[in-house]
Amino acid sequence: MASFKTYSFKGKKAILRVDFNVPLNKETFEITDDKRMQAALPTINKILSDGGSVIIISHLGRPKSGPEKSFSLSHLTNHLEQITKRKVLFAQDCIGEEAKTLSDKLNPGEILLLENVRFYKEETSGDPEFAKQLADLGDCYVNDAFGTAHRAHSSTAHIAAYFTRDNKMSGLLMNAEIESAKKVMEETQRPFTAIVGGAKVSDKVLIVENLMKTADHIIIGGGMAYTFKKALGGQIGASLCENDRIDTCKEILSKAGDMGVEIHLPLDSVVADKFSADAQIDISNSDQISENWMGLDIGPKAADQFSEIIEHSKTILWNGPMGVFELKPFEKGTKSIAAAVAKATEKGAYSLIGGGDSAAAAKKFNVVEKISHVSTGGGALLEYFEGKELPGVAAIHK
Repeated sequence: MASFKTYSFKGKKAILRVDFNVPLNKETFEITDDKRMQAALPTINKILSDGGSVIIISHLGRPKSGPEKSFSLSHLTNHLEQITKRKVLFAQDCIGEEAKTLSDKLNPGEILLLENVRFYKEETSGDPEFAKQLADLGDCYVNDAFGTAHRAHSSTAHIAAYFTRDNKMSGLLMNAEIESAKKVMEETQRPFTAIVGGAKVSDKVLIVENLMKTADHIIIGGGMAYTFKKALGGQIGASLCENDRIDTCKEILSKAGDMGVEIHLPLDSVVADKFSADAQIDISNSDQISENWMGLDIGPKAADQFSEIIEHSKTILWNGPMGVFELKPFEKGTKSIAAAVAKATEKGAYSLIGGGDSAAAAKKFNVVEKISHVSTGGGALLEYFEGKELPGVAAIHK
């Protein structure tokens, strides 16, 4: 694998796989959050400043069968021109005659944006012939799409097979994501606290089991905490519970004890009589929730309990909210965790926030700039911390 920082792109047409899967206004198709586009800018600028040209491949949304206007990357062209301060050419297909003609005529310093690669089912099936048609458009391949690194798709993994080792590499964003994850898992400063939230135990069981090998503390919040509470014999009312995962929770708690890892569950919860912003709310011990009431956030005691652990940590991983933070009555728990992670970082801890809901929470509570690294990859980061190989990363090392 080549080194992106030392590679000279002068005179080269670089195929750049990015993750421009940005949210769009459903009526105007205007970009509502360009974070993922901004994140790719340093990689794009390095290629262009070297005297190279960029052929951008990305997906947008999950089109079901062929081209759909709402998922066209043409909606991104004007904004890409604004943030790169360059003319951006657009190919109405990602393969075929137009894409080949435009890429052949591309001059140094120019950008070509290809149409949504997922308009072809061959992209997600990992079709080698489709991957070769994409590869034929350029001289070298750069994967900067950490958000899709866990997908063995044509443009994220199989395309790399058509480039020599010295002409394929990861971009600056991808490298930063991997380095950040390694700081947490391989260069750990102790105490190491992992904060795992979200709705379901089944979604996070692998990450919790893998984190037990390295973490000192694992904080569990969100809906998944109530399955653990029930596993310990608690009364959880109408709170979310995966009854088929109760034995799994018992096993995790037992293993953690054997491995010397402390698992922390919320002492109390903000409970409601219905899942709604206008519900009646109360505070209850998390294992003494009344019938027909449900826990929708960690309570004030739990917020203090978790914040104390976080603020004394040297390495912090946060993946998943503590409650339904999108609704104002149930945002305080997640907000308190965000503040505690920011405070610990200010005191010298290394903090990594996983993508998805955790990144959205960090943005909502204005702590993004106070965190060591906020990942652009939700599923990819999750699979990395589950101990799985990421196809998009492995492919460029072959």
